[in-house]
Amino acid sequence: MATERRKAVLLFGAPGVGKGTQGRILGQIPGFFHLSSGDVFRSIDIESPEGQEIYKYSSRGELVPDDLSIRIWKQGLDARATLSMYKPRKDILILDGIPRNIQQANILEQHIDVLKVLHLTCSDEEEMIHRIRHRAIRENRADDANETVIRRRFEIYREESALVLSCYPEEIVAHIDAIGSPAGVLLACLEQLVPVQDAHFRGE
Repeated sequence: MATERRKAVLLFGAPGVGKGTQGRILGQIPGFFHLSSGDVFRSIDIESPEGQEIYKYSSRGELVPDDLSIRIWKQGLDARATLSMYKPRKDILILDGIPRNIQQANILEQHIDVLKVLHLTCSDEEEMIHRIRHRAIRENRADDANETVIRRRFEIYREESALVLSCYPEEIVAHIDAIGSPAGVLLACLEQLVPVQDAHFRGE
């Protein structure tokens, strides 16, 4: 039996652009629920078969295969709904880190109804690499510490992930400059999201 598609907003952009920061802040607002695919993947037991397979790809900066990515993401989402952390009928999902390529976007069409895409942009790749390495130290994230791996992630973003934007109508994609204070970027995000949440609450 087909599952009901969940209402969702995508936080989209290159590595280090601030998707997780904005997602965590937005997730504190009633009516939004933030789910980071990176957090879901990092919560997997590294000793499990799935954990070993994920590490095999992430340690090289490569994308995890699509079927495995979506399966683990869906398990994480369903687990949070079971625990009533996420209330599907009330909450709009704020997603970051997924979809990462066109194939994933197509698969996710079965599971989510994308209301808005917030495309966080930054023209300075070196600044983003600096952010990622600083985050690696602050959050003890080994996957972000190796500069070769980081640069490989940017290559994959340009070759595969950036194409995802073409999957969505231009009228639902908002381009937001991610350089500046987190509060300033948040304000720009909220200007796009308040009408979306208002419509959702009205049942439109």
